[in-house]
Amino acid sequence: MSKKLIGACVFGQSGGPTSVINASAYGVIKTALETPEITEVYGAAHGVAGILGDTLYDLSKEDPNELKLLMNTPSSALGSCRYKIKDEKDLERIHEIFMKYNIRYFFYNGGNDSMDTCLKVSNYFDKVGYECRVIGVPKTIDNDLEGTDHCPGYGSAAKYIATTIAEVYMDSIVYDTGTITIVEIMGRHAGWLTAASALAELSGAPPDFIYLPEIPFDMGYFLYNVESMYKARNNCLVAVSEGIRYPDGGFVSEAKTSTTDGFGHAQLGGLADTLSGVVKNKIGAKVRGIELSLLQRCGAHLASQTDIDEAFLAGKSAVECALSGESGKMVAFKRESINGAYHCGIVFQPLDISANKEKKIPREWITEIGTYVTKDFFDYALPLIQGENTRATENGLPRFATLKKIKA
Repeated sequence: MSKKLIGACVFGQSGGPTSVINASAYGVIKTALETPEITEVYGAAHGVAGILGDTLYDLSKEDPNELKLLMNTPSSALGSCRYKIKDEKDLERIHEIFMKYNIRYFFYNGGNDSMDTCLKVSNYFDKVGYECRVIGVPKTIDNDLEGTDHCPGYGSAAKYIATTIAEVYMDSIVYDTGTITIVEIMGRHAGWLTAASALAELSGAPPDFIYLPEIPFDMGYFLYNVESMYKARNNCLVAVSEGIRYPDGGFVSEAKTSTTDGFGHAQLGGLADTLSGVVKNKIGAKVRGIELSLLQRCGAHLASQTDIDEAFLAGKSAVECALSGESGKMVAFKRESINGAYHCGIVFQPLDISANKEKKIPREWITEIGTYVTKDFFDYALPLIQGENTRATENGLPRFATLKKIKA
């Protein structure tokens, strides 16, 4: 039995938001507020950047009813950042702030780079002998975190993408004039999001081709496939990942610039327009390019209830993990079967399993010719999109949480 550690906790959000990231926040905040060992519950404004800037919110002063609305509020309620720990000066500053507020529990909600932040903070505290339990709470619509079966945020984004593809399909076939539609979906190095477009098949409205970063892109083969389908059916619907690359590793997107985010990742976009121009010049058909962009990560109206529940569970489990004496761990999901039905179990993985690593779609889950996914992917993704969320509304519109954000 671990010794009790008395002190405050701080929770922060980092990286790109999701439609369920605040459900994880509520899981952490609610559980921490109910825990006697945790004396104060702070929220970091804009993640680790807020800690470095000494901008913390006292979450005990929030209206409990507003906090509960976090379960169905998209984006990052406390603000996010893409700040990468630069050097030991940053770690010394974090240590200074933690000592000022007697913070003994640190919960950080994010993806690969955020887990790296957790790992650096945890290792530094071990080095200087400061007792603080550091737990990573996973989050990413990209679903590319190693060490976990899937990530909170992915199921809802997958549901949004599959639904949108099905709706676009229905719209694209109404005219006697044929149309080629190219839908660009997020995913820099891993194709989990774009693969979810295949689930539209279950609504009878699938894409004809899916192009993933896991498979080198051949423009000639792409044009051959699109033209052949268009001639056969007078329509063609294609789902492409923003991160598809040529065999030499270069991005197909001509919109890639020297601009990078705080973690050093290239900013992508404009691929649908690029491919639409190439297709129009080659085939001469009517072509539409659609970029889902931010819509796929903030579409809370299509959030999966399974995803919402699991996101809350991730936050709650993080606090329970820390209270049990663990540190330097990330909450992870383990897929289980109970009486033949899908069930999400919880395990705790060392942070270095996920930090700065990316999980890609297994090659065997992609068809041999590389333009669609297999039944294995359907079996994997389908349980994650189940359940229709019920949200508070006012005037026919969603009622989101409004936090007072009173500074500590």
